[in-house]
Amino acid sequence: MKKAVIGVVLAFLLPLQACAQVKLWQEGVHYNVISEERTAKPEVKEYFSFWCPVCYRTQPLVAEIKNQLPEGTKLTKVHANFLGSTSPAIQEYATKAMMIGKQLDKEEELIGAIFNYIHVQGQARNISKLEDFRNLFIANGVSGEDFDKHAKSFAVNSLLNRNQKSLNEKRRHLTGVPTFIVNGKYLVIQGGTRTVDEAISLILWLLEQD
Repeated sequence: MKKAVIGVVLAFLLPLQACAQVKLWQEGVHYNVISEERTAKPEVKEYFSFWCPVCYRTQPLVAEIKNQLPEGTKLTKVHANFLGSTSPAIQEYATKAMMIGKQLDKEEELIGAIFNYIHVQGQARNISKLEDFRNLFIANGVSGEDFDKHAKSFAVNSLLNRNQKSLNEKRRHLTGVPTFIVNGKYLVIQGGTRTVDEAISLILWLLEQD
């Protein structure tokens, strides 16, 4: 009899628990739907800027999101070039430097070096041309020859075009950075979550939605 009662209680509680999970994340509060269709493959895109202090402070969260993504899900960083803190041309040099780092298989390390140079060393005012990123990369173990080779490569130019395409496609939805877009369909609302665990939980949940 006791087991039967427990079974009835569980049968009642489990649907309530599932319902609570569904209601935990609400459209318009935690995320917005910005497209009718999702991408063919699961993905998370982080729209950010090297000149954004919040983006700099968010990098540990980004690393943790990346660690917890399901197998086969990619996190792509998209560098924004529309911030008013410096010129679009200089922001484009930063994007190119990031893509050179990607081709060198040192993306995370060199992204960290750029953030450190701007926000820790306070050298943002000393960045005005691509050569400044070249010097920074050399200081972080990249040869000038490798930098120059990749700077002129078709692969880096293709990555630059892809970055710009991602910006153009979602620009009207980007009111600031950092912004996370999941599966090309769901935009995570800034300030919608209160903790790192909540932010990760929301992104993982959005990855599973149609």
